[in-house]
Amino acid sequence: MSSKSRNTFKSFEELTRFLIENRSKQRQRKTTTFLKGSKGSIAAETDDMQAFHDAMRGVTPLSRSDWPEDSPSMPLNPLTGQNDRKDEEIAQLEALVESGAGFMVSQTPEYVEGIGYRVRPEITTRLHRGDFAIQSHIDLHGFGVKLAKETLDCFLKDAIRTGKRQILIIHGRGLSSPSKPVLKTRICEWLTAGAWRKWVIAFTSARLCDGGSGATYVLLRRRPLTRRFKKKRPNPEDFQKAPVAGKRIGLVSRPSSPSNRIRD
Repeated sequence: MSSKSRNTFKSFEELTRFLIENRSKQRQRKTTTFLKGSKGSIAAETDDMQAFHDAMRGVTPLSRSDWPEDSPSMPLNPLTGQNDRKDEEIAQLEALVESGAGFMVSQTPEYVEGIGYRVRPEITTRLHRGDFAIQSHIDLHGFGVKLAKETLDCFLKDAIRTGKRQILIIHGRGLSSPSKPVLKTRICEWLTAGAWRKWVIAFTSARLCDGGSGATYVLLRRRPLTRRFKKKRPNPEDFQKAPVAGKRIGLVSRPSSPSNRIRD
């Protein structure tokens, strides 16, 4: 083996020994630094504790009997109070959403009603309340005005011919109309004028279970008004035409006397 090769191997041996010694020195430095840091931390904690004791010197601790008592917490559902009112309001809202309970159609702007000549006003209350059984009904929802008029005429003729007293006309609320409900308004006009006026005792918006303001109860007479009433020209003051939703649509607005009775 040449001298150059021996020198090369010797250099590698020295390098290895140098690396091992250097690692040992680095480990010793790290250990020394860690111990110094620990001593410093312990000393700092000792100083903090001493400062706390110095600050608390001369302070007398309270006895357990002097501690303030915790105030009792409010019950979740007291017999009287705000929680009960909130629970009741939530229950009413759930009933309204699920079944419509508590919703009064007669108290909405869409409610309509009308009464015939010499008919007591309370008849509309009974009619809307459901005191009379529905004997026939027709659904005109989605019909055009012309087709609805023809269909309603046939329906009313058949109802009168067969002796039906209360009927239900379903027309929809007309919320998609740009200004006002077209079909609903026209039906009110047909019931308060023309040939059907003499047959109508009263009409009101239906209860929620029967369509609400999207349907109308109509109470019919057994026979039309007499010839004297048919020939009499209507006085404009006798009418409360109902263009304003929510107000009474009166066939006539004359108050009835207590002696008047509905014979038809």
